[in-house]
Amino acid sequence: MLYRQRLIAELGKRRGEFVEFGREWAAEAADYAGRLAALEGRAVAEIRREAEANLAEVRARAFGSLPAEEFERAGRFVLPFGRRWRTHEEARAWAVDALVDRATFAVDGSQILPGREVSMPVAAVQVAWFENPHARDGAGYRKEWDFRLVTPKELSETDAGPATATDLVSLHRFDLELKAVRAFLERRAGWRARNERMPVAFFDGTLLLSTARLRGESLSFPSGYVKALSETVRLSRETEVPVVGYIDQSYARDLVRLLDVLARRERRTPVVFDAQIFSAETGGSAPPLFANWGDRTVFCRCFREGLPDDFRDETNDPLVGFVYLQTTAPGGVPARLDIPAWVGQDSALLEDVVAVVRAECVVGNGYPYALETADEAAVITARDREQFLRAVQDFAETNQLAFRVSRKAVSKIHRR
Repeated sequence: MLYRQRLIAELGKRRGEFVEFGREWAAEAADYAGRLAALEGRAVAEIRREAEANLAEVRARAFGSLPAEEFERAGRFVLPFGRRWRTHEEARAWAVDALVDRATFAVDGSQILPGREVSMPVAAVQVAWFENPHARDGAGYRKEWDFRLVTPKELSETDAGPATATDLVSLHRFDLELKAVRAFLERRAGWRARNERMPVAFFDGTLLLSTARLRGESLSFPSGYVKALSETVRLSRETEVPVVGYIDQSYARDLVRLLDVLARRERRTPVVFDAQIFSAETGGSAPPLFANWGDRTVFCRCFREGLPDDFRDETNDPLVGFVYLQTTAPGGVPARLDIPAWVGQDSALLEDVVAVVRAECVVGNGYPYALETADEAAVITARDREQFLRAVQDFAETNQLAFRVSRKAVSKIHRR
């Protein structure tokens, strides 16, 4: 139980620390926003040469990111959406027009991690996917599930404690999610020849890797994750079916890293993330970089440190880039869209993909409807976990297996 009055009292005592942090953060975010805006008018090749020349000075091996050629064509970093609606009904009418007769797909998953309720470790993952052809009559959508147990034998073979067991369960979940995405990409291959509207697959999460996940680890699990993601991105290119990694709250710092390198400075605190730059108050009469719903950045290539070779193409360029998109009211933090580079290189295709994301967010009231539906179907509740433990207990008793669910867990199951 949380003692709310004690929480309020503690917050009051520490108010000064919050205020100081907020003031420093706001100044840092505004500084980054100003320096990002100052890049306008510069050539991409010039920015890259300067960043590469500064790497040694700031003791870095990579400059984080680089705007693509779209930056030079647009002459600015932020591209205004330019559409305004008087009512939500008008917005929905636009979204319906953007989505009609277009197949969208989303997948999400949940997991049950091994706990102390069972004398032998056992875990499970559940994945749900939602495919919607947006037929005019509303028919034809599909919602399906997949389920996988992670057995005591598999978990014991991790041989490195709970953290590694968690990694293994997460890898099973990602494997099932990305397997479902790849199946959609293969089903929709040839859409151009069939004269269909461009399909789009949504993945709830990044299509890239956090470098921290690779640093200092000798386990095979991250490499399995690398393989699953890179195979999916490469299949997207082969089938010409775009896939979007949607990150609602991104903590990536690829743009921040570029701006730090260009300014010849090492990482500083307080930490500012890329997404926070676009809603920062820049001072004076200048508005935030994202002034309206639907605004987006130009496509940027990701050159983050520790990018595995699997995520580079034949010319050693990254396979994945990103766009930031304002999917909430101005002032809110934008979403990050991880998008394969083959899409980002085609400005018309990229704009079509972003339009689909906007339309899905209109239908989903700020969050892609397809992902929202997949999440609702995949979620595992506390009640579901109790039923899982009951089934494990019954299975053990029926098969006379030497493992048991704890008395405390059994008591909860019987009481609820």
